Amino acid sequence: MACQTFSLLLGSADETARYAQTLGATLRPADVVLLEGPVGAGKTHFARQLIQSILTDPEDVPSPTFTLVQSYETTRGTLWHADLYRLSSVFEVEELGLSEAFETAICLVEWPDRLGALAPPDALTLSFSPADKEEARHLTATWTAQRWSDPIQSWAAA
Repeated sequence: MACQTFSLLLGSADETARYAQTLGATLRPADVVLLEGPVGAGKTHFARQLIQSILTDPEDVPSPTFTLVQSYETTRGTLWHADLYRLSSVFEVEELGLSEAFETAICLVEWPDRLGALAPPDALTLSFSPADKEEARHLTATWTAQRWSDPIQSWAAA
């Protein structure tokens, strides 16, 4: 399948949360979502809102910047939230066990450029960038796996 893209403007933190929740409701084990963008672009806010919307029991969802990986039990299956910002090699990624998690868990990965060749080819990539308004963000979804077409098209209807 050819690469597909969908772009939208997220006008506020609440709107970002709504799109995150919509995507979260469609996730299943072995789904990988790669979150790209500069520091402060909204990756962690999006991930936090998505995770909180599908947790089996409400809990705080901290950024995994220092722990590198946080895992959660959700209504959709086990979810791993990884922040690879502090990693410097693919070997460190392998030590985290992410390759195995890609096959069995829902995975949200911030700073996916650190994955190198370990990045799953059928992952959904979400690229965030700041917009003109303070809380606004540009979001571009990119995917090749047919599995992502319906969830992303539901964003177009929102």
